[in-house]
Amino acid sequence: MKQIITFLFILAFASCQTDEKEVYLFTSFHEPADEGLRFLYSYDGYHWDSIPGVFLKPEVGRQKVMRDPSMVQGPDGTFHLVWTCSWNQDPGFGYASSKDLIHWSEEKYFPVMAHDTSVVNVWAPELYCESETGEFYIVWASTIPYKFERGVEEERNNHRLYYTKTKDFVDLTPAELFYDPGFSSIDAVIVKRAPEDYMLVFKDNTRPERNILAAFGKTPAGPYRDMTERFTEMYTEGPSVVKVGDEWLIYFDSYRKKTYNAVSTKDFKQFTPVNDKISIPPGHKHGTILKVSENILKGLINR
Repeated sequence: MKQIITFLFILAFASCQTDEKEVYLFTSFHEPADEGLRFLYSYDGYHWDSIPGVFLKPEVGRQKVMRDPSMVQGPDGTFHLVWTCSWNQDPGFGYASSKDLIHWSEEKYFPVMAHDTSVVNVWAPELYCESETGEFYIVWASTIPYKFERGVEEERNNHRLYYTKTKDFVDLTPAELFYDPGFSSIDAVIVKRAPEDYMLVFKDNTRPERNILAAFGKTPAGPYRDMTERFTEMYTEGPSVVKVGDEWLIYFDSYRKKTYNAVSTKDFKQFTPVNDKISIPPGHKHGTILKVSENILKGLINR
């Protein structure tokens, strides 16, 4: 009996020793956004370093840029990436996939808003994977002039949030209106806190606001209600949300100041600035944060 217990202890210890360590990875780009995909990494979610080099050069879209790169890892381990490929006069976004973030598939272009010839743009497509169904949600901002009440924004800057769903990035559902808060909005991120407990973090893109807030929902597709107060100052955008310990960190781009900042929250009701606790390399522009195995990171660094 003692031998069996010893064997099980050794087996359990060996299993713990072989568990892959995870790190945080932050997708990034540099202005003027024509070079391509970059990465930052962190072991604690607060202090970030750059991984030298560009890992995917944009080849699709009218202007062939890569802004707002958003990435998730699917249930089979494949990484899926979407990005803004043009500033305007383009009804779609770019897409590519990879197993190791070094070797990438052929890039695809998804013209999700081509059904409306008046659409101005497709900005900041953001990926979310629902683990319970295996469905990928892609949310972006588009302007369709004269479709919504204009408010303070001119017709070609009056954005609303749209989405599509897919399981294979081959067949996408028709684009639908995702969320209309009653004002121009962009840069939406879906966050799952628990079953039937979701947050939508997004930017109010109206003058004079130009800042970030959140809303509550019970499914990934909403409906989202009970908007929070704006918890960043004016001229901020590109929220990236990550759970670190028992709190959520919301990183964002203070584009007028040319700084990168963050707030922390436990309940999405009270938000605390944590700029003195974070460090971000200069030149970083907003993407998404996810956890990856340390082996993936080592492969990127040693490429």
